[in-house]
Amino acid sequence: MLLSEQALKKIDREVSKYPADQKQSAVMAALAIAQDEKGWLSQEVMEEVANVLGMPPIAVQEVATFYNMYNLKPMGQYKISVCTNLPCALRDGEKAGHHLKQKLGIDYRETTSDGVFTLVEGECMGACGDAPVLLVNNKRMCIQMSEAKLDALVDELKAEANAGGAK
Repeated sequence: MLLSEQALKKIDREVSKYPADQKQSAVMAALAIAQDEKGWLSQEVMEEVANVLGMPPIAVQEVATFYNMYNLKPMGQYKISVCTNLPCALRDGEKAGHHLKQKLGIDYRETTSDGVFTLVEGECMGACGDAPVLLVNNKRMCIQMSEAKLDALVDELKAEANAGGAK
């Protein structure tokens, strides 16, 4: 087994929320649990999720490839998703992305050489009025990100990484 007993117990808790014949309804939660543990979703991990849920592996892969919150390749310790959809782009989302590219020395879909940051373009995060908006590791939303706030966030995450912070 690639997933730990703890991860499998978490998946079982998610499965228990659905009727017994609808285990596949927990696929998104199961993928998130697997990704939290492994950092990304390899083909083997997706196959294990499929086996646990009694689904064809291709069905799990279809979900993982459809949604952008799933990492299908290794990522940096901190994945920063910058919303570049039109409302955010018009309210400095593109400027925020450019600033992060310059500060981190990488482009979208790249990871810093130290493995700490991966920068990606994100889809709408539902906070257009608070643009520019970004997500850190799909869990922490940051709003109204001026250059000063972007710099402070990067510095905070670097310090956390240097202190042994977890994904």
